[in-house]
Amino acid sequence: MPVERKLPIVVNGKVKTAIARAVFRPGSGKIVVDSKPLEIWAQQASVKSREPIILLPDLFSNVDVNVTTTGGGPSSQSRAVMVALSRGIVRWTRSGTARKILRSYDRTALSGDYRYKEAKKFGGPGARRRFQKSYR
Repeated sequence: MPVERKLPIVVNGKVKTAIARAVFRPGSGKIVVDSKPLEIWAQQASVKSREPIILLPDLFSNVDVNVTTTGGGPSSQSRAVMVALSRGIVRWTRSGTARKILRSYDRTALSGDYRYKEAKKFGGPGARRRFQKSYR
């Protein structure tokens, strides 16, 4: 049974260098990302960000969410929004079943994705590739 809340909850979702900050408030089910409704924003970025809402539509019906994104590209930002929405709805409802549903669907839905681009090293044009030798 979902718990009725009065105070807002702030949740972060991070993927690579993209960060999504979501504020959950009691409301009527409106979800806004960067001053645009989620449906419009997801068409421009990726449908990945709407997966928590598709999996748990009844839990999002009485909460308003305002999400702001920074850093990264469109794909990373949409995955960061997915993580923020997943973490936020689990904290908002305090529901173990919601956690299990999200975890079984995608294991990075609540934990994010810790992978980053490997840094470039000396002696080559990239992280692992080396400059070609011409003296042999």
